[in-house]
Amino acid sequence: MKYFLTIMGLLIGLSVQAQIQDAWIYFLDKENVEASINNPITILTQEALDRKAMHSVVIDARDVPVTEAYIQEVKNSPGITYWAKSKWMNCVYVQGTVNDLEALLDLPYVVGIEYADKDLNFPNPQPVPNKFKVLADPQNRVEYNYGAAANQIEMIAGDYLHLQDFTGLGMIVAVLDSGFPDFATNPGFAHVMDNGRLLGTFDFYSRTADVTGTGSHGIQTTSDIGGYLDNQFAGTAPDASFYLFRTEYGPSENPREEAWWVEALERADSLGVDVVNTSLGYQAYDNSNYDHSYEDLDGVTTFAARGANLAYEKGMVLVTSAGNQGNSFGTVATPADAIGLLAVGAVNNLGNYVSFSSRGPTVDGRIKPDVMAKGQSAAVISSSGVVDFSNGTSFSSPIIAGAVTCLWQAFPETTNAELMQVVRESAHLFNNPTDQMGYGIPNFELAFNTLSLLSQNDHLLKTQVALSPNPVNERFSVLLPGGVEQAQLKVYNMLGQFIESIQVNPAQSEIPVMHWAKGAYLIKLILPSGQEQSFKLIKA
Repeated sequence: MKYFLTIMGLLIGLSVQAQIQDAWIYFLDKENVEASINNPITILTQEALDRKAMHSVVIDARDVPVTEAYIQEVKNSPGITYWAKSKWMNCVYVQGTVNDLEALLDLPYVVGIEYADKDLNFPNPQPVPNKFKVLADPQNRVEYNYGAAANQIEMIAGDYLHLQDFTGLGMIVAVLDSGFPDFATNPGFAHVMDNGRLLGTFDFYSRTADVTGTGSHGIQTTSDIGGYLDNQFAGTAPDASFYLFRTEYGPSENPREEAWWVEALERADSLGVDVVNTSLGYQAYDNSNYDHSYEDLDGVTTFAARGANLAYEKGMVLVTSAGNQGNSFGTVATPADAIGLLAVGAVNNLGNYVSFSSRGPTVDGRIKPDVMAKGQSAAVISSSGVVDFSNGTSFSSPIIAGAVTCLWQAFPETTNAELMQVVRESAHLFNNPTDQMGYGIPNFELAFNTLSLLSQNDHLLKTQVALSPNPVNERFSVLLPGGVEQAQLKVYNMLGQFIESIQVNPAQSEIPVMHWAKGAYLIKLILPSGQEQSFKLIKA
């Protein structure tokens, strides 16, 4: 019997070895890193540089493209099919047999393999390197007749932002979806095309600019942000500019879509995109060995979640649908589980939870979804250019994404972390969140007024408080306002995780940071009066 079991085990093992597997191949280094960082316009657009400068986002080795010679040698390797790349994680996504994939480890610059089939990673897990560690003019205000979209916009007070003449002008939004057929000729986007606000398109499946894709899902989701039909419909950010990226291949479900999704985030960041909407989610795949379990959805484990958190660290705001698995899998999928984004669930026209909307909490106990918006009978513009209605958190997400875009237009110096937290705190269940609704339905009028007050206080404090030097190597000093005898500093990393609390006073205002890891930190200074001021500090 033992002999029989041994033979069977060998046969199963040989079968697995012969099957085509999906995997990420990680590289050791990159070329021209120092030169690229010293001359960042060679790897990033001016729009990206301006956004990063405004929010003190560090430009580092992760922004440097993957070494093309490495990609070409992997592509030319026997039995290997190439699908995607990630500069942030310095890897490529490929397919091949286990033998063909592991043969890549013989290349001197390959340092690890991460299989989509997690069982293949368990016995001998490969190391995953972490080395790379227009203001408004009120005189020109447009008052919209929202038509069919009135309920979904007024529910979140998005109309208040428009009345202040914040409609997304000058902001850049990227939409990642499955297809945008005939976008350029759709009357619902004529205002985008006529004003030159379609900035670019790319299909990560075909590697072309044709984003027709599979299905018209992307047309509908984009309409809830930037669509407009006179007296019939308006999106939540009708004057924004757009990049359209196709990252889904409709006929199948495969982890390569996660890889394309992260690659699209990287492109969006390099192009200066402010807000990303993605009405996509990943949990079950055609090959069930690739499925994500509930335990995988801890916000930091899946490839998509890791990419989302890096996009957050790079300064963008990501908004994504919570998922439509409330009646099946139950909880949010990925990337909705990620720490660094806003996951949006669905309510009906009365603001009540809809049963198909995926719930929380995450396996590590975090509140998800973050906020809610209309997702049952949400108004959209169809691929034929007429008003229609659709169900799904796919539409809740862009409704929020457009409102976030307008809010950020109003307060461009606000960091992505601050912006997302203000949106959460404006929601009607913030003090009593639930598994179904998270923090509830946000109120963008309240968020606007909160940021207005914070902006006034920030201006006063910024003239009286200073942290220097910044960037810092060993110690930084805190200059407190005159008459203030003490203050408290709370230190967070860029994922919002608390690091430490420090008491400062005029006699002891030097803070050692030698024990901090390199990177960006959020420093919250709290005065005895209760006034707060947030600063971004870079540990070099």
